[in-house]
Amino acid sequence: MAKVIEGLYYSESHEYVRVEGEYGYIGISDFAQHALGNIVYVDMPEVDDEVVAGEDFGAVESVKAASDLISPVSGTVVEVNEALEDEPELVNKDAFENWIIKVELTDKAELDNLMDAAAYEKFCENE
Repeated sequence: MAKVIEGLYYSESHEYVRVEGEYGYIGISDFAQHALGNIVYVDMPEVDDEVVAGEDFGAVESVKAASDLISPVSGTVVEVNEALEDEPELVNKDAFENWIIKVELTDKAELDNLMDAAAYEKFCENE
């Protein structure tokens, strides 16, 4: 069973958001990294890029497949996880510690469209 963390927001495309104040840390869920297998590359936006809820902001490539990253929320990228440029496999080690981008949230109401941990666990059981 994939790990699901309480207090995060989850999307149907298996991204999560950890909210801290006005910022959201976005990454892929443990379920997603298991499904992808060994991650070999993470394509990330630039700082100051805008991300829009429901639209892609990059991609994750594994030995099995490439998968678009779909932003669960809208905002401005304030930081990218540069460690993933050299060590994309960190996402496999701990998907929740190794977020992909940090955004300044544009509209916190968008979080209401996402799943909590319990809803996401149920969602994953049906995947």
